[in-house]
Amino acid sequence: MYPYFVPLLTALLLSGCSSFLTEGTSAGAGIAGAAIADSMTDNAALATGIGLGVQAAAKAGLQYAQRRTRAEEQDAIAQAAARLQVGEVGDWAVIHGLPIESDAQGKVAVSRLIGGIGLSCKEIVFSVVAMNAPPETPHAYYVTTICDDRGQWRWASAEPATARWGSLQ
Repeated sequence: MYPYFVPLLTALLLSGCSSFLTEGTSAGAGIAGAAIADSMTDNAALATGIGLGVQAAAKAGLQYAQRRTRAEEQDAIAQAAARLQVGEVGDWAVIHGLPIESDAQGKVAVSRLIGGIGLSCKEIVFSVVAMNAPPETPHAYYVTTICDDRGQWRWASAEPATARWGSLQ
């Protein structure tokens, strides 16, 4: 079982295609679950339970990795915007620790300040493009809010992220 699982896992980890990654993880977990169940029992109900458990664990692991990747991107954008004043434009970039998505880069601009006593936030506009994309590749543009959390600027808005990052925010 092990020699067949390694190439599949490697292909999944190096993939930048989200649907391939999701379906491949499910298929890989199914194969691994079947192999584990076959080596442990002849009971069909127990084998089904093992297979479903392995598949659920693989899906949860993938979702965790995707959330971590999104957080890396959001943190890179927030940190780049943190040092900007209203109207200024800066660059941001992220090289992901887990290679499940393309490394990304873009521009970020602060459009306005929001806040009051003890609350300091910035509305930002940012662009996103894959780091290895050809120069003529169009950028995607988004608007969000970041806030100062005791010296650490953090993503504060879930709604603009929905279209970009799905429900993994």
